Amino acid sequence: MAASNGLKTARIGILIGSTRRVRVGPSVTQFVENTIATRSADSIETSTVDISKFGLPVFDEAVIPAQVPAQAQFAHEHSKAWNAEIEKYDGYIIVSPEYNFGVPGGLKNAIDYLYHAWTGKPVLVITYGGSGGIHASEALKTILGGMKLNVCETRPTLKFGAEIMPAMGQGVLTDTAREMWKKEYGDVILKGWGELRQAVLESKQN
Repeated sequence: MAASNGLKTARIGILIGSTRRVRVGPSVTQFVENTIATRSADSIETSTVDISKFGLPVFDEAVIPAQVPAQAQFAHEHSKAWNAEIEKYDGYIIVSPEYNFGVPGGLKNAIDYLYHAWTGKPVLVITYGGSGGIHASEALKTILGGMKLNVCETRPTLKFGAEIMPAMGQGVLTDTAREMWKKEYGDVILKGWGELRQAVLESKQN
């Protein structure tokens, strides 16, 4: 979603939090993007960031993220690429599933690679799953808040009902599911988006 008049006063990265081969994450992220597009603004540009594309192993650097870049530098190309990608955004939306009552390992590992690249920036957490991903949402609030990101108060939790679960296991979000979610969660997603947008624009003005 790009600014229609070419102005790019702020950039927001929308992170796909699932890195599994079979995943519904990209479809859920697209649903979120389509929802916030109804409130698009010339002052905001969004880009999808797929963590799985960066091929991050379990953290393998000889330095800790908090040392980069003031005291040390990353040695591996995957670390440099991931850091550079996240660093260029003014704010974030993290779209995460819940696995076994917690944050997906791939997402937690990707978060653990970084510190200064996004410290102090606003982030909107959106989770999904059988219970809406409420445990993952709470964990992400604690993790990101502890890393000094500004976590939006509104954190939408998108529930998979019995009619959605089978398709989810196949990495599919059906049109029926999209319509159900639009009615049930459209307003709360837009509320969270409004909080994120305001926080990002305020930080750009300071």
